[in-house]
Amino acid sequence: MMILVHLSIFFSILFISLPSSHSCTANDKNALLEIKKSLNNHPLLSSWTPQTDCCTVWSGVQCTDGRVTYLTLSSSYFSGNIPPAITKLKSLDILFFKYSNFSGPIPDNISDLKNLTYLGLSFNQLTGPIPGSLSQMPKLQAIELNDNKLTGSIPDSFGSFVGNIPALELSNNRLSGKIPESLSKYDFNAVFLSGNRFTGDGSMFFGRNKTTIQLDLSRNMFQFDLSKVKIARSILMLDLSQNRIFGKIPRVLTTLRRLERFNVSYNRLCGKIPSGGRLQTFEPSAYSHNLCLCGTPLKAC
Repeated sequence: MMILVHLSIFFSILFISLPSSHSCTANDKNALLEIKKSLNNHPLLSSWTPQTDCCTVWSGVQCTDGRVTYLTLSSSYFSGNIPPAITKLKSLDILFFKYSNFSGPIPDNISDLKNLTYLGLSFNQLTGPIPGSLSQMPKLQAIELNDNKLTGSIPDSFGSFVGNIPALELSNNRLSGKIPESLSKYDFNAVFLSGNRFTGDGSMFFGRNKTTIQLDLSRNMFQFDLSKVKIARSILMLDLSQNRIFGKIPRVLTTLRRLERFNVSYNRLCGKIPSGGRLQTFEPSAYSHNLCLCGTPLKAC
């Protein structure tokens, strides 16, 4: 389901950023050559030569009206810190550094990329905190930082985004602490926090009038009463497994006819599983290892 939302965002943005016939501007070309130098002139960037046009020849680069709007460096052979010159690409729309071995912190001044709509830094070795400055990027639609070694908590500044409310993909890091309560006012399309060390209340991501499609809070230490949350009718995927969530399963879940993935296993839930909708179509493992859940697909109450 992560692919459903995030690839749709990615490709919708990509089609806007198709290459043009304009030649690469000198400033953007020089910035890319700085990036190449900081990556030790890696052979994978052999097409990046001063004699050629970066908009039409250079691998991983696409332009719009002569400005670099798309940059991808996705290979396990890339390593080291994120090149500082990245922030000189002022028209950059999509930054895609996935499945590489970049390490060190995410530069705080990455927020200088005011036109960025997609930040994809997943599957690297990045460390340190999530820069609070990301909230100051007005066009950002997706923050994908999953599968790194990031520490700290979600920045308080994420309670005051200046523009779009981005999809949050922060799974499989070393993040911890409580979620800022100020995030409750936002209607996130997708939130993935799985595999971290978050504690306290996670119910701020719920809301009857929200349009959230995917919510994954699994494998953390969240504690809240599930029976008191208001479930968005737009939910397609809800994974709350392996937390410390208590209470009963809300009956409103029986009205979600499009619910495709659901898991509340390994929590502290009690009571009868409501009958109806799709709740009885999920495997018993989706409900297992709770305090006292009962009813189909588990044993009768």
